[in-house]
Amino acid sequence: MSRIEGVLQTLKGQGRKALIPFITAGDPHPDETVGLMHTMVDAGVNIIELGVPFSDPMADGPVIQLACERALKHSTSLRRVLAIVREFRQTNDTTPVVLMGYLNPIEAMGYEAFADAAAEAGVDGVLTVDLPPEEAGDVAPLFAERGLDSIFLLAPTTTDERIRAIADHSSGYVYYVSFNGVTGAAKINVEEVAAKVAHVHELTALPVAVGFGIRDAETAAAVGRVSDGVIVGSVLVDTIARNQADIEELKRALTDLLNPMREALDSLAS
Repeated sequence: MSRIEGVLQTLKGQGRKALIPFITAGDPHPDETVGLMHTMVDAGVNIIELGVPFSDPMADGPVIQLACERALKHSTSLRRVLAIVREFRQTNDTTPVVLMGYLNPIEAMGYEAFADAAAEAGVDGVLTVDLPPEEAGDVAPLFAERGLDSIFLLAPTTTDERIRAIADHSSGYVYYVSFNGVTGAAKINVEEVAAKVAHVHELTALPVAVGFGIRDAETAAAVGRVSDGVIVGSVLVDTIARNQADIEELKRALTDLLNPMREALDSLAS
């Protein structure tokens, strides 16, 4: 059983929902990322999605694009991201870490070399935005052999056939994008999300975590009622941008955002 599967099974047994934050590794500086990861764990998160900076993040809106620029300014390469995870693992061997990014850096390193390095560093899952399931037949088994979960995106327009294909190559959880568009771009429609997540559950036994549009405790609770977990990204990355000059203030700001979300999600179990 992977770390991701274990955490999600434990939460399900407790009647609780996963809180999954996304931040870009190296933003505002690679030396600060591990500290931010620990801050988020202390605030009650269950799984961390760590963005691998890329020069052309096509699925992301301006907030995360700027985060990539800030990280790349400090030479935050894929190997540096793996080093960050390795450092995090020195003091935390329980919180799953998912690398989220684009295919080009992985291809440049080589799939097998990346899989070996990721497993050695303590990565638990990989979500590659531009790797479709049709091309994952050779990659997903490489990851699985090394205990890495392969996580894929589902959209409101994803067909049943494609959901089944994604489920065949997925493990850990599937990431349902709550609306069509880039990150940070629209307001979430919870009724539509509820209907789609229920349908996805009919087609796969994997947990479904929902991202895009979750900004506060209210939206986290609304989405948590209809899913297995909520993924929070742009609002955290924007908080990093606004507080990057003062790391201690940044940590307080992240805690102030995540604590109410954790409490709101836990209130659903009572």
